[in-house]
Amino acid sequence: MDVSEPASISYGIASRYAQAVFDIARENGKLKELETNVTDLAEALASSEDLNEMISSPIYSREDQEKAILALAEALGLKPVSRNALGLMAQKRRLFVLPQYCLRLKELLAEEKGEVTAEVISAKPLSDEEQAQLSAALAASVGKQVALNTAVDETLIGGLVVKVGSRMIDTSIRSKLNSLQNVMKEVG
Repeated sequence: MDVSEPASISYGIASRYAQAVFDIARENGKLKELETNVTDLAEALASSEDLNEMISSPIYSREDQEKAILALAEALGLKPVSRNALGLMAQKRRLFVLPQYCLRLKELLAEEKGEVTAEVISAKPLSDEEQAQLSAALAASVGKQVALNTAVDETLIGGLVVKVGSRMIDTSIRSKLNSLQNVMKEVG
């Protein structure tokens, strides 16, 4: 069995919902509101174990999931298009794709603004100045405005791993040590 199959199915489902919501928001001139809603929802997903369990657990009924997600939407102040989409996703038992849904909506919003998103993993948190310099360097390379999604992975020891679209640049010390270890194995 192909391990990537469930992930691609989830991404496909999420993409259809995201595209529909994006199109409705664009037609109504509500992209700025949608961007705020997606950011708030993504932050709630990232910070709540209970929310992640609720959206992925088959124990909760459709009705319970719908009540919970609509209460969350109300608490976050989500606009009707976002709230309605979440309600529909709950009714169809599709809440498990919310992380991919948020990711796809962010991609669509970035495309609309002429931006590209770069995933940056560093050994230590990047300062605002370092982020600005990295963003400018990537923008010069890519030819578009670059938004950074940063994360910290101390196992890198030092350096960065940068992913922009299908390109990946790995300047981490961990990667260099692994390469050196492979060369040493070949010699011995």
